[in-house]
Amino acid sequence: MLAVAEAFGWIFARIEQPVVLGQIVGGILLGVLFPPTEEVKDISMIGVLLLLFLAGLESSVDELKEAGKAGISVAGIGVLVAFFIGFAVVYPFKGFEQALLYGALTTPTSVSLTVRVLMELDALKTREGTTILTAAIVDDILGIIILTVVISILVQGSVHYSVIGLILLKVAVFLAVAIYLVPPAVDWLLKKVIRLGFADSTITLSMAILFAFAYLAEHMNLASILGAYLFGLALSETEFRKPIFEHTRVIAHAIFIPLFFVDVGMNIPVKDVSSVGVFAVVFSLGAILSKILGCGLGGIVGGLTPKEALRVGIGMIPRMGVELAMLAIALNAGIVGREAYVVIVLMIFLTTLVTPPLLKMAFGGGKEEEEFIELFEGS
Repeated sequence: MLAVAEAFGWIFARIEQPVVLGQIVGGILLGVLFPPTEEVKDISMIGVLLLLFLAGLESSVDELKEAGKAGISVAGIGVLVAFFIGFAVVYPFKGFEQALLYGALTTPTSVSLTVRVLMELDALKTREGTTILTAAIVDDILGIIILTVVISILVQGSVHYSVIGLILLKVAVFLAVAIYLVPPAVDWLLKKVIRLGFADSTITLSMAILFAFAYLAEHMNLASILGAYLFGLALSETEFRKPIFEHTRVIAHAIFIPLFFVDVGMNIPVKDVSSVGVFAVVFSLGAILSKILGCGLGGIVGGLTPKEALRVGIGMIPRMGVELAMLAIALNAGIVGREAYVVIVLMIFLTTLVTPPLLKMAFGGGKEEEEFIELFEGS
């Protein structure tokens, strides 16, 4: 997997495409010969946690506060537009109840791919990059709430407001702890470790807390990557940000992050795509356009320029982890069949493939970028 990641990453870099796209394509080809295993998936998941942890370290609480208005606007309008477009696309094929569910499954965004591409383009700390990270946090929360409402309607015929309130309370407590309590506590703990003569242990201890934070988020029915990002954000407020970032970046980009994206490719069931027909393709295209239009509009409402809003809309296209977790909940509730898994995976596959080249065009600069922006502004 590591050899494939390096080889295909190098090939795609040579043709001026994002390295991560090459790693995913290499994973698709590798998956034909070697079916993925749960053990490999568990190891590769460390990669996405480290990726979002590094993104948090490169951010700051002040930057997130500045992007707050635009991020909330992008997430809110993006989720609403994605839900209604998903519903409208599915309704003629599957009827009202399934349209509600598929609409809910189009709402979340997985920014791990976008973060990796923005790192390649040195654009993570731009206004657009910070807005995407802020919006992604709100986006996943709204997605979980919408799915909770839809499942309540489909299974029990009513909405349990207490469940929605509990989700919001968990999120509020988690954010408050990460932003206000964790930075001084971790800063004190790491200084104590250094005074005891174990300077190298600051990295090991940071990794231990990172995994604990990710587990805590998952245990609270939130995304583990949210916990990883928030802990990185907390550490960014301490004097240990730079050394921890530099040490973590080396091992993350050398081993775990490439493994994650190769594993993403290996888990795409290419042979099953033909069984879901035109519906899956139409649904996937609707999912792509819904984020560009909805999040782009949200960006403009939030004060971004049309060019910045378009970049944010493209950055919010990918779906990856949260949708499958949401789908598992729907499967366990008995309100959707196995066909939905293939449809959602195809949607993940297409959103994963189109995002890196679109982001590169949108951020690339020069004539290529101008033509790309004019194309969307004209439409």
